[in-house]
Amino acid sequence: MANELNELSDETMEGGRDIKVIAKQLPVKIGVGSKIFDVIWWFLPPLIGGIIWAIIKANRRSYFKRLEQKLQHDASQIDNYLEQRVQILKNCAKLVDKAVNFDKDTFTTLAAYRGGTSPDAEAKRNEVAKSLSEIGRSINIAFENYPDLRAHQEIADAMQQNSYLQREITAAREVYNDTVNQWNGDIFAWPAKQIVAAKQGYTTRIPFILDEETKAAARGDFF
Repeated sequence: MANELNELSDETMEGGRDIKVIAKQLPVKIGVGSKIFDVIWWFLPPLIGGIIWAIIKANRRSYFKRLEQKLQHDASQIDNYLEQRVQILKNCAKLVDKAVNFDKDTFTTLAAYRGGTSPDAEAKRNEVAKSLSEIGRSINIAFENYPDLRAHQEIADAMQQNSYLQREITAAREVYNDTVNQWNGDIFAWPAKQIVAAKQGYTTRIPFILDEETKAAARGDFF
């Protein structure tokens, strides 16, 4: 059998293609067949099948509850690193003697979703991350305008910590996205998980989305 995808003869996209995350939540639904499958166990003699099926579904509900807690934990890890980065950049902004205009509302925005109760928590988290990136770029511009600042050891240490925290944030987002991917796959795993997810009203979750400004900067020329 020939290859279904052939890099030698199939159509290619010479100009490339940019990839974007679609911010859409898909609800879990089941058809008539799944509904019949769900209740038919209780009509099998001597009802043991129905009891076993009920236990299986209870285990799946418990599994989803645990996975939700893991999602909260992973999101909280991102929040913790963002909060540390806020402190570092705030201190650094003071050290450059107000050469950088720090967003005073960042702490308020960060605190608004730390409990995980806000429905648009991920969007706010991305907004804070974008704000911090802009502040970091402003500090770097200040370095260019005032070269003597680079010799300031405290500033050098702060920016080194900022770089470290940015890597940690990236790693924490990867862990969060892995858990989101696990959730999105499990809620459609038929039969037990999908049936339970549909009854609980679960939807897919949206992974971390990079802001357009950062994506554009990554495509720019650096040399």
